[in-house]
Formats: sequence, C-alpha cells, structure tokens
Amino acid sequence: MDTINELAAEERTARIILSVASEPGDAVTGRMIRTVGASETIARVLADQVPVGPDGDTWQRRLAPRIDATQTRRVLAETERHGMRVLIPGDAEWPAGIGALGDRAPVALWAKGNTGLLSRPVWDRLTVTGARASTGYGEHVTTELVQSAVADTRVVLSGGAYGIDGAAHRAALASGGSTVAVLAGGLDRPYPAGHADLLTRVGKDGLLLSELPPGAAPTKWRFLQRGRLLAALSGTALIAEAGYRSGTLHTVARAAELGRPVGAIPGPITSASSAGCHRLLRDGLATVITGYDDVRSLLDGVRDGAHRAVRRTAGLEAAPLDTPTPSAQREGPSLGR
Repeated sequence: MDTINELAAEERTARIILSVASEPGDAVTGRMIRTVGASETIARVLADQVPVGPDGDTWQRRLAPRIDATQTRRVLAETERHGMRVLIPGDAEWPAGIGALGDRAPVALWAKGNTGLLSRPVWDRLTVTGARASTGYGEHVTTELVQSAVADTRVVLSGGAYGIDGAAHRAALASGGSTVAVLAGGLDRPYPAGHADLLTRVGKDGLLLSELPPGAAPTKWRFLQRGRLLAALSGTALIAEAGYRSGTLHTVARAAELGRPVGAIPGPITSASSAGCHRLLRDGLATVITGYDDVRSLLDGVRDGAHRAVRRTAGLEAAPLDTPTPSAQREGPSLGR
C-alpha cells in the first residue's frame, strides 16, 4: 500500500493531496508551493519541526490532520470513476489569466468536459452572473446577451446557480455555444440539486470546473472563493441583476482587484433585483451595458491592453514623443523658426 510520501512524490498527486487538505484561496499553501514545490510542501506539513515563516505553526496544525493516504486514494479513484481530469500549472489546458490570483490561485482544477475551452484567450471568455431570485426581465436580457456572445464565438462562464446563472448556461447551450460552470463543490455533487440535469448537459456539451475534489460539499466560504475564479477566468464580468447586498458583488470586488472590467445592466429603479447593478454604476465600479456592443468593447479592451503589454515587454512599443516623425528626421531641430 502506497504511503503518503510515495503518493506525494509526483507533482500532480501532491497537488491533489494539498487540494484535499487546504481550502480554496489558501495563500500560505500557495506561497509554500511557489517557493518549494508541491511535494516538498507536503513534507513540510508532516515534518516534526515548524515551517519557517509567518503562520507556519497554525498552517501546519491545520493541514497535517487532513493529509491521509486512504483519503487520497479515494479521491483518485472517484476522479477516474466520474471521468474527470485534474489540471495543474504547466498543462496545456491550464487557463490563461488564473495566474493573476498569485498565491491564492487554485492548487489544481478538476474538470469534466471540453477542457480545450480553457485554452482560449482570456478576452474570449465572458462571465455572466447575478441574482438567484432573478426576474423575467433579468433572464430575458441575459438570454439575449448570451446569444450575441455565442454568435461572437465567446465562451460563457457562470456558477451554475438558480436565476441568472442558470439562464446564462441554458441560453449558451440552446444557441449551440460553449459554456463553463464553475462549481463551489466537487463535480460529483452537482449543486444546486435542481440544476442536476442542466449541469449534466454542461458537462457533456461544455465544461464543469472546480478547484475542490470529488466529495467536497459547497460551503459559504467556497461560494465566495468561487467568485474569484469567475473573475480570473474571464476577460469581463457581466452582472445582469443583483440585490443591493448580493453575493454577486463579491465577484465584482475580485474582478476589480484583478483589473478586469465589469459591466452592469440597469433595470427599473423600483426593482430590488437591480439595486446592486445600480449601486455599481453609481459608484463607478461598472460600465453600463445597453447591448452586446458594450460587452464586446470591454472584452476587446482587455485584448488590446494585453497586446500593448506584450509589445512593451518586448521593447516594440515606444512612447510617441520618443519617435521623431519622418519630417522631423529630414529637417532636424527647429531653432527659432
């Protein structure tokens, strides 16, 4: 029978072990992996001495009891039984943009479906989310915008929840487009249960994605952390409807931290379901969306910004004042003409 040290010798399995033991967004684990690698991180969790660094003692005592060879073998078996893949940094399908989360990036990702959707540029991916208690107006506008996004060959991401999330997934599937559902629990436990059939279709025709292993239940903390993934995985977050204190606003906050633009759809001023969107627009945290052209403009802005950054890094883009015009090159400097 393999011991935990033998299992952890391989990078992918080591990351699976750490995903089971830690919670999403664990910056201490992320920093340790970045510094010494996943296998050595496990060795330090199980070592007799306390790891050097802030929170080392607390981190070790929190993770060590959750590292277990039997549990690891169960997760590996369930991953295979349900036809899932485990993605780690370095894989061709590891999504661009996720590195923006730094030490809070996922340790690994469980995927079921078309992982090729993650290979698309971040500006080809659009997160559409919003209120669970959506209105007919919100679902209608969501459907129209998603249909236009599909026609524009964008990948639509959402969280699989009731309301706006479900409307976004259904519209993408009905239009023959690509959609990704990012879940806050294991992919073998579709949540919410009322969307089990919808999520099964997403896994067949699109992609189911989670940073949690099979068997993991969704919790309030995991829902909040799911928001950072929706923000990082896409070029723009589109909020169709949201209450004044909606959890959707957490996704907006994470998008703002990452420099991702946010679009908000205005609704009736009397609608509580649009109060969160109006709050974002009033506070200057989102761009008003009146049609798909506004969404395309935000996504294209992300693309253009990325291209400029690459050119600057390569030294191919000089400041306009640094480059003399052809006429100036011919005439030389002007001396009091």
